[in-house]
Amino acid sequence: MTTTDRIYQKIKRSRRYVFERKNFEGVACYDQVGRALKQLVNQGELMKIGYGLYTKSRMNSLTGKPMPTHPGGTDALMREILKMKGVDFEIDSMSLQSLSGENTQIPSSINYSWNSKQFNRKLVVGSRVIHSPN
Repeated sequence: MTTTDRIYQKIKRSRRYVFERKNFEGVACYDQVGRALKQLVNQGELMKIGYGLYTKSRMNSLTGKPMPTHPGGTDALMREILKMKGVDFEIDSMSLQSLSGENTQIPSSINYSWNSKQFNRKLVVGSRVIHSPN
């Protein structure tokens, strides 16, 4: 079994949707893991969403481009990343009311804020971009 196959198996069996390069350290050496991840990105099985961050993906039947498979969508994916990194973040009040069911209006996008010293990366999923608020 190749390194790519072993990483792919590990990703498919996982309940998580976000992975870091370091999650695959025990599979092979650093360079082999990088090549395998790049190959999975090229195949459309993964999407690179930030420096060393990947998410499960599948091909969109309309556009033919990869899209995240997270059932909660892009915003749920972003929350998973911030929680995984241990970042204390806040969601704007309108979005928070909508997510908790207090309000039936759905905001066009959820705005996040956090201390930039905790997490200073740019995350890109499709057309959605999140970066440090400062």
